[in-house]
Amino acid sequence: MYKNQKVFFENLKKKKFQVTWKYQKKLLNIILNILFYNRYFKKKLKIIPNYLLIVEHYNVYTLGRRGFYKNLLFNKKKITIYKIDRGGDITYHGPGQLVCYPIIYIKNLSLDLEINKYFRLLEEVIIKLIFNFLIKGYSKLPETGVWVKNRKICAIGIKISRLVTMHGFALNVNPNLHYYNNIIPCGIKNKGVTSIKKEKKKIVSMYKVIFFLKKKLNYILNIKFI
Repeated sequence: MYKNQKVFFENLKKKKFQVTWKYQKKLLNIILNILFYNRYFKKKLKIIPNYLLIVEHYNVYTLGRRGFYKNLLFNKKKITIYKIDRGGDITYHGPGQLVCYPIIYIKNLSLDLEINKYFRLLEEVIIKLIFNFLIKGYSKLPETGVWVKNRKICAIGIKISRLVTMHGFALNVNPNLHYYNNIIPCGIKNKGVTSIKKEKKKIVSMYKVIFFLKKKLNYILNIKFI
């Protein structure tokens, strides 16, 4: 089958979480419908598209499908929290955090990927990205995400539907880390969170981070943005 390595890239700027979640589902259904079509009309195959969204959300908490409300340290009636269909536990999204949502058909990638390898590649993207700011990150199996000095700088939570990815990762660039005090991030106790800003002790250009993100995604996943 033809592998389409081209990816439609879209910077959504600042958007409410629920708006972006709805948009992700729309793009996912576009791909699933094409896969369904190709299965039944094998002589007229359509190219399977890929999408990648980046966004900064307004302050919100999300809880993965296997997450626990006990990791929310305040009354959930006082703030919006979304129970959603990604993996992982509870996390925070807000201004100054770069969220990336790849909606990609895994077989389109040049590598024959397994789901666990997809996680590791996303971690490698972040590790190499933050190294451009002289920050040494690492992954810590069996947990997901990227860590710096035993503090999480990037959380990862995804959903896979018929080998199509949804959701993605959230990299702390310049967020207000105070919001993490309201939760047990990712359900992991006695571990802190950090950001590029905290590690560098200065605000970092989001445009520069996005520039490096696209370069690392292009190189590590072997994709071409359009």
